[in-house]
Amino acid sequence: MIGEFGMVADAVGRNLDLKHEGRVSMTACSQPASPRARAVAGAKIIPPRVAVAVIALTAVMCCIGQADEVQAYKVTGPVTNGGTITGQVVFHGTVPMKQVIVNKDPTVCGASREDPLIVVGLGQGVADTLVYLAVVPSGKDWPADGKTPVLNNVKCRFEPAMQVIRSGALDVGNKDPVLHNTHAYYGKRTAFNMALPNQNQVISTELPKVGTVRVDCDAHGWMEGWIIVRDNPYYALTGADGKFSITGIPPGTYNMVTLQPYSILIEQPVTVVAGKSSNLTIELKAAPH
Repeated sequence: MIGEFGMVADAVGRNLDLKHEGRVSMTACSQPASPRARAVAGAKIIPPRVAVAVIALTAVMCCIGQADEVQAYKVTGPVTNGGTITGQVVFHGTVPMKQVIVNKDPTVCGASREDPLIVVGLGQGVADTLVYLAVVPSGKDWPADGKTPVLNNVKCRFEPAMQVIRSGALDVGNKDPVLHNTHAYYGKRTAFNMALPNQNQVISTELPKVGTVRVDCDAHGWMEGWIIVRDNPYYALTGADGKFSITGIPPGTYNMVTLQPYSILIEQPVTVVAGKSSNLTIELKAAPH
């Protein structure tokens, strides 16, 4: 952390029981890994680094979700003496890559390719990283209700690849002229599983529980997305420059969590002072092999 905190926040590793979780192929993890990430279309063949990150994220977020549910968030209205946390999430290491081998519907899905698992922009900022306060007893209201959150299948990718929503309704759509079977999980338990055979088809569903929802496609094995369901509005998803801002926070000390699916989860205490702003730099570390 920098600014008022005077230091850079580093990743804190956690000892996790890395057993089967979701649909990650542990057989693939036991095979010798090449220096480059690899995947086989139609099967969840995931390199060790990615497998560890996916399993660790799911395991940790299940625990965090349970902790968050211990005390329900209470809306008390505008926080007149609230503080603000701003900052940037950065990454300075070698960006891990995922090899995507497209052997189905190439006219829609495109050619085989390598995708970065951590998207780094200007100033080493990391996009699509969630920063949130794990437990907040009470505070500001949620943003005004707008459109129902949407998860779209677009050119055999999920858009958005990562999003944060309040528990409740979700629309799942297919923009492609091919069948997608969108399958989502809370841990190993199916959250929803739906076939979308028609272009521009939309199916509505619900995500009622706080936690991390991993999404894949049973028809295109390389597709993967993330939906984080939160129980309070004190969160931010970083932009392309890695910057974030959380406002209207009641004064106090909180556990702040930084979550990027392929990096080590970071938890750190933060103290919010009434009417003051704290600026942080949070440095991610890629999940280990």
